[in-house]
Amino acid sequence: MKRLNKNAVLLWVLLALPLIAFAQIPTVTLNNGVKMPILGFGTLDLRESTGVQSVAKAISIGYRLFDTATVYGNEEAVGEGIKKSGIDRSELFITTKLWVDDTGYEKTKKAFETSLNKLGLEYIDLYLIHRPRGDLRGAWKAMEELYEAGKIRAIGVSNFEPHQLEELLSYAKVKPAVNQIETHPFFQQYREREVLNGLNIQMEAWSPLAGGRNDIFNNPTLNAIGKKYNKSAAQVSLRWLIQRGVVTIPRTDNAEYMKENIDIFDFELDEADMLKITGLDLNTTQFPEWE
Repeated sequence: MKRLNKNAVLLWVLLALPLIAFAQIPTVTLNNGVKMPILGFGTLDLRESTGVQSVAKAISIGYRLFDTATVYGNEEAVGEGIKKSGIDRSELFITTKLWVDDTGYEKTKKAFETSLNKLGLEYIDLYLIHRPRGDLRGAWKAMEELYEAGKIRAIGVSNFEPHQLEELLSYAKVKPAVNQIETHPFFQQYREREVLNGLNIQMEAWSPLAGGRNDIFNNPTLNAIGKKYNKSAAQVSLRWLIQRGVVTIPRTDNAEYMKENIDIFDFELDEADMLKITGLDLNTTQFPEWE
């Protein structure tokens, strides 16, 4: 058998790296049996060429879960990034969201098709109601029909509080698979997590690094824990979420930070570390302007 030359071997290794990285990302199983990567890539504010390049780069590094939304104004950029990557669609898990202005039965159907066309996809893995406002009953009925038709693999909500979830469940035929809410060391959402676990609805964290607020990257507790594992405050924060079973979607357009954020599966925080991070909870949003 002919031996491969060094260049061929190097090329094989480089091509395999993204697949190796993805293999290290565990999945959670949603309440309808669909598997979702526990770590993904957020795209808020990543628009036009920056969005395209960021998504393509993230895919090459090993990310497979991507989160966008109608109101982000970047579904086309995310779609172009996917196309640019050359990866098979079946390897990706794509989330987008229905904005408040588009709730209601007919408007939801139309908004979904618009998102699908902008992304250049034939189906969406997870479609969420972005905020609990507007005609939610009509929107949910439309989403259930799209789900049953195979256009969406799972449906869910975002920013719903327990009482709002209870109201939706009173008329839903299909239980939400996910509730995406603000979650990070400064706003840990313990009550919400207990409620969601009890309902078998997956908790997903938006802004898992608090958008850099409250000086999270220089937090003494997180950095002290990180020093123990040779990891950064960001990596400790993401690992803390992962160990709580929370899906998380950090966002960055910096390739080095993309690599750093995905490099969290070679260590485990011990019980004492988890307890120290619990002590950082301020039990309040870091984004009051979004309330």
